[in-house]
Amino acid sequence: MSRRRMMTGAARAAAGLALTCSCAQLTERKSAKARPAGFKIGVCDWTIGKRANPASLEVAKRIGLDGVQVDFGRGEDDLPLFDPGLQQKFIEARQKNQIEIASLALGVLNVIPYKSDPRAERWVDSGIDVCQKLGVRIVLVAFFGDGDLRNDKAGTSVVVERLKKVAPKAEKAGVTLGIESWLSAEQHIDIIERVGSPAVKVYYDVANSHKAGYDIYSEIRRLGKLICEFHAKDYDDLYGKGSIDFERVRSAMDDIGYRGWFVMEGTKMPLGIEKSCRYDAEYLRGIFPAKV
Repeated sequence: MSRRRMMTGAARAAAGLALTCSCAQLTERKSAKARPAGFKIGVCDWTIGKRANPASLEVAKRIGLDGVQVDFGRGEDDLPLFDPGLQQKFIEARQKNQIEIASLALGVLNVIPYKSDPRAERWVDSGIDVCQKLGVRIVLVAFFGDGDLRNDKAGTSVVVERLKKVAPKAEKAGVTLGIESWLSAEQHIDIIERVGSPAVKVYYDVANSHKAGYDIYSEIRRLGKLICEFHAKDYDDLYGKGSIDFERVRSAMDDIGYRGWFVMEGTKMPLGIEKSCRYDAEYLRGIFPAKV
């Protein structure tokens, strides 16, 4: 082989190696970019005894959480979180503590039902404005207690019509109305299809649905992208010691491609509020890490 041919061959080999490395690096970068993000662990402000209170963010930081689900509070004609002054305090507390607001919640609808009370209809509409002010994308719309939709065909129809009316505003604002109720996956899907808006989804509470007798692991897969956010909960004990198999919950979330908030709404606090929440959060982080 001549020296010229030898040098040409070496140059081609080097170029081929460089191209291979370049392609490998590109593939690796694409893979990293495509890799799904992890989970964020939050807590409901009412679970830590700070309903509609900016101090909830400080408590969440002390526990070691990523954020808080903030409730609008209770009221007869208006709700605390509609006050611009309180909204500003939440904004300041978020900046000070470097803690996120995962979502908002209209828990008051359990006693002032969306299906029958005009105040509830007004609050859901105004709640979208508060979401925009606080930079939050999800508001939980509750249907328990007096607002329960089970075996209430007429009440469900009213809810569908009211959601149809408010959904365009939510869509324009980029806000999702998350239905949380005792209903099954199929019943939720029926409501969502009747409303016909991408702004209406399901806020899925694993313990509530388990208590209602549903196969939660199948339901999560059935609902898929219709789930906007999750509540972590176990009615029987601290997480990992009760009836909810959180590893199977994670597997179902993987199957539907869910990554995002898992908000603790604890019912068993044998160690006291903060210690129990810290225990539950540490348990969840072992299964739902911040980076996947």
